[in-house]
Amino acid sequence: MQRFYYSCILHVYSVTTDDQKQKVMFDLNKNIYILCIVIIGILFTNISCDDNTRSLRNFGIDIATVVPQGYNSYYLHLDNGVKLWPASTDIEYMPKENQRVFLNYTILSEEKDGFDHYIKVNDVWDILTKQIVRLNSQNEDMLGNDPIKTNAVWVGGDYLNVSFMFNYDGERPHAINLASISSYSDSSQLGAELTLRHNSYNSGSSKLYEGFVCFDLKPLRVNDADSVHISIKINEWVDLPGNDIKEKTYDVIYRYGNSDLANRTEMPIPVISSKEYY
Repeated sequence: MQRFYYSCILHVYSVTTDDQKQKVMFDLNKNIYILCIVIIGILFTNISCDDNTRSLRNFGIDIATVVPQGYNSYYLHLDNGVKLWPASTDIEYMPKENQRVFLNYTILSEEKDGFDHYIKVNDVWDILTKQIVRLNSQNEDMLGNDPIKTNAVWVGGDYLNVSFMFNYDGERPHAINLASISSYSDSSQLGAELTLRHNSYNSGSSKLYEGFVCFDLKPLRVNDADSVHISIKINEWVDLPGNDIKEKTYDVIYRYGNSDLANRTEMPIPVISSKEYY
């Protein structure tokens, strides 16, 4: 098509007078100028469309820890060390110390005032956040040891994150806890043996619901060390619907000497879970 266009121009030059040639050249230059303006406009439009980091229509979902800064004021700390300041929000949220949340947010700026980003908070969902308890003869029955099905277990920042499935019949919220069995220290590392405990309160249903819980690992820190090896035992459904049960062990490293970078992980896509557990 382009070749045909140029051949037509040459043919016009061959049959026109000098005045006509000048007119044709003027029209051609005018058209080329207009075409250049259109192309430049398209390029700028494409560039602006490709830079989605500041589009309010775009959002990310992540797990964060709430850091209160006084009444109704807070910032958010992602597990990879990124600090976010909520410069704008669509919701009213009352912050609590050490509260873990699912955060839906839009980035508004790059590094500013000591924060990695200013953000717009689109929504926040509290995650059940608990302390580790000590397993003993007095609380063993209360904690229970009913099976669950784990989706993922990993360390994020200063917390153990557990995504799991549990059976629920709608009668009574279940209890989920992380209990300490023992701790040890050898020449190579520090360690802690934990067990994830689930009390279904004799739930008769085999229908699975999704759950998500975070446990504070900071009490496991030891002076003069930068990490702790953690072994978590879980009574787990191995094969549904046969409901075979087997003890499964997860081994993770809690690095607190440089936790922001060392604990950076690829997080499973969070699911807004049910609230039928505590």
